Amino acid sequence: MLSVDLNCDMGESFGRYALGTDAEMMEYITSANIACGFHAGDPSVMRRTVRMAVQSGVSIGAHPGLPDLAGFGRRPMEVSAEEVYDMVTYQVGALQAFVKQEGGTLKHVKAHGALYNMAAADRRLADAVARAVHETDSSLILYGLAGSALIAAGRAMGLRTASEVFADRTYRDDGTLTPRNMPGSLIADPDRAVDQVLQMVREGAVSAASGRIIPIEADTVCIHGDGDHALSFACSLRAALEREGIRVSAL
Repeated sequence: MLSVDLNCDMGESFGRYALGTDAEMMEYITSANIACGFHAGDPSVMRRTVRMAVQSGVSIGAHPGLPDLAGFGRRPMEVSAEEVYDMVTYQVGALQAFVKQEGGTLKHVKAHGALYNMAAADRRLADAVARAVHETDSSLILYGLAGSALIAAGRAMGLRTASEVFADRTYRDDGTLTPRNMPGSLIADPDRAVDQVLQMVREGAVSAASGRIIPIEADTVCIHGDGDHALSFACSLRAALEREGIRVSAL
């Protein structure tokens, strides 16, 4: 039976009461990537999000990003491999402490935003992320863009990796995501996004923006929880996968 993980970035808010739809999204996802305070989140939000995930039986991952609150971690920065190693170590360790206190187990690491995209293309930065994860806890699964340098670095380091695909993003012919600042980078039609996910999971392929069919590995699907219709889309996607006989479960 085919199976796939549904992951969502969470805890990307601030303040005691600012968790948005995170609690409701827990019903539909199988893995939560929890912000670690650099691009979003704060200690109280980290703890509350971890607690919700533990109570919901959702697998927990650290979501380290660049130190850029104002830019939500989406702006590229000039950082060295050593700096990346240190910032990933710092953030994973911080979330791991909250997870332990709340009686859970940290399962994976997924870089956020610009750090994710930079490490997907730059093997030096990818190696730094993979080494930080491996030397913090070699049992952790490293999530990365399917076919990217980050997946290659994780495998070379001996980590278990998860090739990630995106429900609401379009792809270029080389398997990379269409940059957000380019027209057509986002898929606004939820039915089209569901069809794209089904194609990736069932066929191991995706239709690029050019119309070309390209191969892709799909271990885990990222769904974004901050859109206007995020909850209804998560519900529809999970239902569609289950109707197709695809098991939805954490890695």
